[in-house]
Amino acid sequence: MFQPPAGYPLHRPRRLRSHPRLRELVCETQLSVDDLIYPLFVYHGTNLRREIPSMPGQFQLSLDRLGEAVAEVAERGIPAIIVFGIPAHKDARGSAALRDDGIVQEAIRIAKRAAPGLLVITDLCFCEYTDHGHCGPLVEAGGRRDVDNDATLTLLAQQAVSHARAGADVIAPSGMMDGMVQAIRGGLDGAGFGNLPILSYAAKFASGYYGPFRDAAESTPSFGDRRTYQMDPANSDEALREVALDLAEGADMVMVKPALAYLDIVRRVKDAFGVPLAAYNVSGEYAMIKAAAARGWIDERRVVLETLTGIKRAGADMILTYHAPDVAQWLRQG
Repeated sequence: MFQPPAGYPLHRPRRLRSHPRLRELVCETQLSVDDLIYPLFVYHGTNLRREIPSMPGQFQLSLDRLGEAVAEVAERGIPAIIVFGIPAHKDARGSAALRDDGIVQEAIRIAKRAAPGLLVITDLCFCEYTDHGHCGPLVEAGGRRDVDNDATLTLLAQQAVSHARAGADVIAPSGMMDGMVQAIRGGLDGAGFGNLPILSYAAKFASGYYGPFRDAAESTPSFGDRRTYQMDPANSDEALREVALDLAEGADMVMVKPALAYLDIVRRVKDAFGVPLAAYNVSGEYAMIKAAAARGWIDERRVVLETLTGIKRAGADMILTYHAPDVAQWLRQG
Protein backbone atom coordinates (compact mmCIF):
# COMPACT_ATOMS: atom_id res chain seq x y z
CA MET A 1 0.00 0.00 0.00
CA PHE A 2 1.34 3.42 -1.01
CA GLN A 3 2.23 5.62 1.98
CA PRO A 4 2.92 9.25 0.99
CA PRO A 5 5.81 10.94 2.82
CA ALA A 6 5.22 13.93 5.05
CA GLY A 7 4.50 17.01 3.02
CA TYR A 8 3.45 15.02 -0.05
CA PRO A 9 0.86 16.90 -2.14
CA LEU A 10 -2.71 15.89 -1.41
CA HIS A 11 -3.82 13.08 -3.72
CA ARG A 12 -7.15 13.68 -5.39
CA PRO A 13 -8.64 10.39 -6.70
CA ARG A 14 -11.20 12.29 -8.76
CA ARG A 15 -8.44 13.44 -11.09
CA LEU A 16 -8.36 9.91 -12.50
CA ARG A 17 -12.11 9.90 -13.07
CA SER A 18 -12.30 13.11 -15.05
CA HIS A 19 -12.40 11.58 -18.57
CA PRO A 20 -14.05 8.37 -19.80
CA ARG A 21 -10.90 7.22 -21.64
CA LEU A 22 -8.81 7.87 -18.53
CA ARG A 23 -11.23 5.83 -16.45
CA GLU A 24 -10.78 2.97 -18.90
CA LEU A 25 -6.99 3.23 -18.74
CA VAL A 26 -6.88 2.91 -14.95
CA CYS A 27 -9.68 0.34 -14.71
CA GLU A 28 -8.50 -2.58 -12.54
CA THR A 29 -11.01 -5.24 -13.64
CA GLN A 30 -12.02 -5.81 -17.25
CA LEU A 31 -15.05 -7.95 -18.03
CA SER A 32 -14.64 -9.73 -21.37
CA VAL A 33 -16.81 -11.97 -23.52
CA ASP A 34 -14.01 -14.52 -23.09
CA ASP A 35 -15.04 -14.84 -19.42
CA LEU A 36 -18.52 -16.15 -20.24
CA ILE A 37 -20.08 -19.62 -20.27
CA TYR A 38 -23.70 -19.87 -21.42
CA PRO A 39 -26.03 -22.56 -19.99
CA LEU A 40 -28.42 -24.29 -22.40
CA PHE A 41 -31.38 -26.54 -21.56
CA VAL A 42 -32.08 -29.36 -24.01
CA TYR A 43 -35.53 -30.94 -23.94
CA HIS A 44 -37.12 -33.97 -25.55
CA GLY A 45 -39.56 -33.46 -28.41
CA THR A 46 -39.36 -31.69 -31.76
CA ASN A 47 -39.49 -28.09 -32.97
CA LEU A 48 -39.52 -26.86 -29.39
CA ARG A 49 -38.28 -23.48 -28.21
CA ARG A 50 -40.27 -22.98 -25.02
CA GLU A 51 -39.58 -19.94 -22.88
CA ILE A 52 -39.01 -20.66 -19.19
CA PRO A 53 -41.60 -18.51 -17.33
CA SER A 54 -39.38 -17.78 -14.32
CA MET A 55 -36.37 -17.02 -16.56
CA PRO A 56 -37.51 -14.56 -19.26
CA GLY A 57 -35.37 -14.85 -22.38
CA GLN A 58 -34.23 -18.42 -21.61
CA PHE A 59 -35.62 -21.49 -23.35
CA GLN A 60 -35.98 -25.23 -23.28
CA LEU A 61 -34.80 -26.37 -26.72
CA SER A 62 -35.46 -29.63 -28.51
CA LEU A 63 -32.47 -31.23 -30.17
CA ASP A 64 -33.60 -30.16 -33.65
CA ARG A 65 -33.56 -26.50 -32.52
CA LEU A 66 -30.30 -26.68 -30.58
CA GLY A 67 -28.00 -26.13 -33.55
CA GLU A 68 -29.39 -22.68 -34.33
CA ALA A 69 -29.00 -21.61 -30.70
CA VAL A 70 -25.43 -22.88 -30.53
CA ALA A 71 -24.53 -21.14 -33.78
CA GLU A 72 -25.88 -17.86 -32.39
CA VAL A 73 -23.82 -18.28 -29.22
CA ALA A 74 -20.68 -18.83 -31.28
CA GLU A 75 -21.47 -15.88 -33.57
CA ARG A 76 -21.61 -13.60 -30.54
CA GLY A 77 -18.11 -14.67 -29.56
CA ILE A 78 -19.08 -16.56 -26.41
CA PRO A 79 -16.39 -19.23 -26.02
CA ALA A 80 -18.27 -21.95 -24.13
CA ILE A 81 -21.64 -23.49 -23.31
CA ILE A 82 -22.69 -25.85 -20.54
CA VAL A 83 -25.44 -28.33 -21.44
CA PHE A 84 -28.27 -29.54 -19.19
CA GLY A 85 -30.56 -32.27 -20.48
CA ILE A 86 -34.17 -33.11 -19.62
CA PRO A 87 -34.93 -36.65 -20.83
CA ALA A 88 -38.27 -38.08 -21.92
CA HIS A 89 -37.96 -40.97 -19.46
CA LYS A 90 -37.06 -40.79 -15.78
CA ASP A 91 -36.62 -43.60 -13.28
CA ALA A 92 -35.30 -44.14 -9.75
CA ARG A 93 -31.74 -44.71 -10.99
CA GLY A 94 -31.53 -42.02 -13.66
CA SER A 95 -30.77 -44.61 -16.32
CA ALA A 96 -31.31 -42.25 -19.26
CA ALA A 97 -28.21 -40.32 -18.22
CA LEU A 98 -26.00 -43.29 -19.07
CA ARG A 99 -27.15 -43.90 -22.65
CA ASP A 100 -24.72 -43.12 -25.45
CA ASP A 101 -27.75 -41.87 -27.39
CA GLY A 102 -29.01 -39.87 -24.39
CA ILE A 103 -30.19 -36.30 -24.69
CA VAL A 104 -26.96 -34.64 -23.53
CA GLN A 105 -24.83 -37.02 -25.57
CA GLU A 106 -26.81 -36.13 -28.71
CA ALA A 107 -26.66 -32.44 -27.79
CA ILE A 108 -22.86 -32.61 -27.65
CA ARG A 109 -22.72 -34.01 -31.18
CA ILE A 110 -25.11 -31.37 -32.50
CA ALA A 111 -23.21 -28.54 -30.81
CA LYS A 112 -19.92 -29.78 -32.24
CA ARG A 113 -21.36 -29.81 -35.74
CA ALA A 114 -23.02 -26.40 -35.40
CA ALA A 115 -19.98 -24.63 -33.94
CA PRO A 116 -16.80 -26.75 -34.14
CA GLY A 117 -14.68 -24.23 -32.25
CA LEU A 118 -17.04 -23.87 -29.29
CA LEU A 119 -16.06 -25.37 -25.93
CA VAL A 120 -18.78 -27.81 -24.88
CA ILE A 121 -19.05 -28.44 -21.12
CA THR A 122 -21.52 -30.97 -19.77
CA ASP A 123 -23.18 -30.87 -16.38
CA LEU A 124 -22.78 -34.27 -14.73
CA CYS A 125 -25.56 -35.16 -12.31
CA PHE A 126 -28.73 -37.23 -12.02
CA CYS A 127 -31.32 -34.82 -10.64
CA GLU A 128 -32.81 -34.20 -14.11
CA TYR A 129 -32.94 -37.95 -14.78
CA THR A 130 -34.39 -39.44 -11.59
CA ASP A 131 -38.12 -39.64 -11.00
CA HIS A 132 -37.58 -38.39 -7.44
CA GLY A 133 -35.42 -35.37 -8.42
CA HIS A 134 -32.43 -36.20 -6.22
CA CYS A 135 -28.87 -36.42 -7.48
CA GLY A 136 -28.49 -40.21 -7.45
CA PRO A 137 -30.23 -43.46 -6.50
CA LEU A 138 -31.73 -43.56 -3.04
CA VAL A 139 -31.08 -45.70 0.02
CA GLU A 140 -32.87 -45.99 3.34
CA ALA A 141 -30.66 -44.55 6.10
CA GLY A 142 -31.68 -43.82 9.66
CA GLY A 143 -35.37 -44.12 8.91
CA ARG A 144 -35.26 -41.72 5.96
CA ARG A 145 -34.39 -41.82 2.30
CA ASP A 146 -31.18 -40.22 1.12
CA VAL A 147 -28.86 -40.41 -1.88
CA ASP A 148 -26.63 -43.48 -1.90
CA ASN A 149 -23.27 -41.73 -2.19
CA ASP A 150 -21.10 -44.70 -3.20
CA ALA A 151 -23.60 -46.17 -5.67
CA THR A 152 -23.84 -42.75 -7.30
CA LEU A 153 -20.06 -42.57 -7.78
CA THR A 154 -20.10 -45.62 -10.06
CA LEU A 155 -22.91 -44.12 -12.12
CA LEU A 156 -21.19 -40.73 -12.36
CA ALA A 157 -18.08 -42.41 -13.78
CA GLN A 158 -20.22 -44.18 -16.39
CA GLN A 159 -22.02 -40.96 -17.27
CA ALA A 160 -18.73 -39.09 -17.64
CA VAL A 161 -17.29 -41.70 -19.99
CA SER A 162 -20.46 -41.58 -22.10
CA HIS A 163 -20.18 -37.79 -22.38
CA ALA A 164 -16.52 -38.14 -23.28
CA ARG A 165 -17.31 -40.62 -26.06
CA ALA A 166 -19.86 -38.15 -27.44
CA GLY A 167 -17.17 -35.45 -27.65
CA ALA A 168 -17.51 -33.31 -24.51
CA ASP A 169 -14.59 -30.93 -23.97
CA VAL A 170 -15.01 -30.54 -20.20
CA ILE A 171 -16.90 -32.63 -17.62
CA ALA A 172 -18.56 -30.65 -14.80
CA PRO A 173 -19.85 -32.81 -11.92
CA SER A 174 -22.39 -30.93 -9.81
CA GLY A 175 -23.88 -33.46 -7.40
CA MET A 176 -21.57 -32.79 -4.42
CA MET A 177 -21.07 -36.50 -3.74
CA ASP A 178 -18.07 -37.34 -1.55
CA GLY A 179 -15.33 -38.79 -3.77
CA MET A 180 -17.03 -37.88 -7.04
CA VAL A 181 -13.98 -36.32 -8.69
CA GLN A 182 -11.77 -39.31 -7.88
CA ALA A 183 -14.37 -41.72 -9.28
CA ILE A 184 -14.87 -39.68 -12.45
CA ARG A 185 -11.15 -39.18 -12.97
CA GLY A 186 -10.59 -42.90 -12.60
CA GLY A 187 -13.38 -43.70 -15.03
CA LEU A 188 -12.14 -41.26 -17.64
CA ASP A 189 -8.53 -42.34 -17.34
CA GLY A 190 -9.47 -46.01 -17.55
CA ALA A 191 -11.49 -45.39 -20.72
CA GLY A 192 -8.66 -43.55 -22.46
CA PHE A 193 -9.80 -39.99 -21.72
CA GLY A 194 -6.93 -38.99 -19.46
CA ASN A 195 -6.62 -35.56 -21.06
CA LEU A 196 -10.27 -34.59 -20.54
CA PRO A 197 -10.46 -31.86 -17.85
CA ILE A 198 -12.86 -31.80 -14.91
CA LEU A 199 -14.54 -28.61 -13.71
CA SER A 200 -15.92 -29.54 -10.31
CA TYR A 201 -18.82 -27.80 -8.61
CA ALA A 202 -16.61 -28.00 -5.53
CA ALA A 203 -18.39 -25.41 -3.35
CA LYS A 204 -22.07 -25.72 -4.20
CA PHE A 205 -24.39 -24.39 -1.54
CA ALA A 206 -27.94 -25.48 -0.67
CA SER A 207 -29.34 -22.20 -1.90
CA GLY A 208 -32.75 -20.63 -2.34
CA TYR A 209 -31.46 -18.99 -5.50
CA TYR A 210 -31.93 -22.18 -7.54
CA GLY A 211 -35.72 -22.03 -7.83
CA PRO A 212 -36.02 -20.96 -11.49
CA PHE A 213 -33.39 -23.50 -12.56
CA ARG A 214 -35.48 -26.30 -11.12
CA ASP A 215 -38.34 -25.12 -13.33
CA ALA A 216 -36.02 -25.07 -16.33
CA ALA A 217 -34.46 -28.49 -15.67
CA GLU A 218 -37.61 -30.03 -14.16
CA SER A 219 -35.49 -31.28 -11.28
CA THR A 220 -37.34 -30.24 -8.11
CA PRO A 221 -37.03 -33.00 -5.49
CA SER A 222 -40.27 -34.89 -4.93
CA PHE A 223 -39.51 -34.98 -1.19
CA GLY A 224 -37.11 -33.25 1.18
CA ASP A 225 -34.28 -31.12 -0.11
CA ARG A 226 -30.58 -31.40 -0.95
CA ARG A 227 -29.10 -30.16 2.31
CA THR A 228 -27.54 -33.53 3.12
CA TYR A 229 -25.16 -33.19 0.19
CA GLN A 230 -25.04 -29.52 -0.77
CA MET A 231 -23.28 -27.08 1.56
CA ASP A 232 -24.73 -25.01 4.40
CA PRO A 233 -24.80 -21.34 3.27
CA ALA A 234 -23.37 -20.35 6.65
CA ASN A 235 -20.05 -22.18 6.11
CA SER A 236 -16.93 -20.82 4.43
CA ASP A 237 -14.09 -22.85 5.97
CA GLU A 238 -15.93 -25.96 4.84
CA ALA A 239 -15.91 -24.62 1.27
CA LEU A 240 -12.12 -24.49 1.33
CA ARG A 241 -11.99 -28.07 2.57
CA GLU A 242 -14.33 -29.19 -0.21
CA VAL A 243 -12.21 -27.45 -2.83
CA ALA A 244 -9.01 -28.94 -1.42
CA LEU A 245 -10.49 -32.44 -1.55
CA ASP A 246 -11.65 -32.08 -5.16
CA LEU A 247 -8.28 -30.73 -6.29
CA ALA A 248 -6.51 -33.60 -4.50
CA GLU A 249 -8.81 -36.05 -6.30
CA GLY A 250 -7.93 -34.64 -9.73
CA ALA A 251 -10.14 -31.63 -10.48
CA ASP A 252 -8.53 -29.24 -12.96
CA MET A 253 -10.87 -26.33 -12.29
CA VAL A 254 -13.36 -25.61 -9.51
CA MET A 255 -16.61 -23.70 -9.17
CA VAL A 256 -18.44 -21.70 -6.53
CA LYS A 257 -22.23 -21.74 -6.85
CA PRO A 258 -24.16 -19.41 -6.42
CA ALA A 259 -22.08 -16.30 -7.03
CA LEU A 260 -23.54 -13.12 -5.56
CA ALA A 261 -24.17 -14.20 -1.97
CA TYR A 262 -20.85 -16.08 -1.99
CA LEU A 263 -18.33 -13.58 -3.33
CA ASP A 264 -16.34 -14.00 -0.12
CA ILE A 265 -16.03 -17.71 -0.97
CA VAL A 266 -14.88 -16.86 -4.50
CA ARG A 267 -12.16 -14.61 -3.08
CA ARG A 268 -11.06 -17.11 -0.43
CA VAL A 269 -10.84 -19.97 -2.92
CA LYS A 270 -8.85 -17.88 -5.38
CA ASP A 271 -6.44 -16.66 -2.70
CA ALA A 272 -6.00 -20.10 -1.15
CA PHE A 273 -5.53 -22.21 -4.28
CA GLY A 274 -4.87 -19.97 -7.29
CA VAL A 275 -6.46 -22.49 -9.68
CA PRO A 276 -8.83 -21.67 -12.57
CA LEU A 277 -12.04 -20.67 -10.84
CA ALA A 278 -15.61 -20.47 -12.12
CA ALA A 279 -18.57 -18.79 -10.46
CA TYR A 280 -22.18 -19.55 -11.39
CA ASN A 281 -24.42 -16.49 -11.67
CA VAL A 282 -27.47 -18.64 -11.02
CA SER A 283 -31.08 -18.58 -12.14
CA GLY A 284 -32.47 -16.74 -9.11
CA GLU A 285 -29.89 -13.99 -9.49
CA TYR A 286 -30.82 -13.70 -13.16
CA ALA A 287 -34.56 -13.73 -12.47
CA MET A 288 -34.36 -10.94 -9.88
CA ILE A 289 -32.58 -8.62 -12.29
CA LYS A 290 -35.02 -9.43 -15.11
CA ALA A 291 -38.03 -8.84 -12.85
CA ALA A 292 -36.74 -5.52 -11.53
CA ALA A 293 -35.76 -4.36 -15.02
CA ALA A 294 -39.20 -5.28 -16.41
CA ARG A 295 -40.75 -2.95 -13.81
CA GLY A 296 -38.40 -0.12 -14.66
CA TRP A 297 -36.78 -0.19 -11.23
CA ILE A 298 -33.22 -0.69 -12.52
CA ASP A 299 -31.18 -0.20 -15.67
CA GLU A 300 -30.75 -3.83 -16.78
CA ARG A 301 -27.60 -3.35 -18.83
CA ARG A 302 -25.84 -1.33 -16.16
CA VAL A 303 -26.77 -3.69 -13.31
CA VAL A 304 -25.85 -6.85 -15.24
CA LEU A 305 -22.44 -5.50 -16.22
CA GLU A 306 -21.85 -4.27 -12.66
CA THR A 307 -22.86 -7.65 -11.26
CA LEU A 308 -20.60 -9.69 -13.54
CA THR A 309 -17.71 -7.27 -13.05
CA GLY A 310 -18.12 -7.73 -9.30
CA ILE A 311 -17.98 -11.52 -9.69
CA LYS A 312 -14.80 -11.24 -11.73
CA ARG A 313 -13.30 -8.71 -9.32
CA ALA A 314 -13.87 -11.18 -6.49
CA GLY A 315 -11.58 -13.64 -8.26
CA ALA A 316 -13.58 -15.62 -10.81
CA ASP A 317 -11.77 -16.45 -14.04
CA MET A 318 -14.96 -17.57 -15.78
CA ILE A 319 -18.63 -16.86 -15.16
CA LEU A 320 -21.56 -19.12 -15.99
CA THR A 321 -24.41 -16.74 -16.69
CA TYR A 322 -27.75 -16.62 -18.50
CA HIS A 323 -26.98 -13.00 -19.35
CA ALA A 324 -24.13 -14.10 -21.66
CA PRO A 325 -25.76 -13.33 -25.07
CA ASP A 326 -26.81 -9.84 -23.96
CA VAL A 327 -23.46 -9.15 -22.32
CA ALA A 328 -21.60 -10.22 -25.45
CA GLN A 329 -23.66 -7.78 -27.49
CA TRP A 330 -23.25 -4.94 -24.98
CA LEU A 331 -19.48 -5.41 -24.79
CA ARG A 332 -19.26 -5.40 -28.56
CA GLN A 333 -21.23 -2.13 -28.69
CA GLY A 334 -18.91 -0.58 -26.09
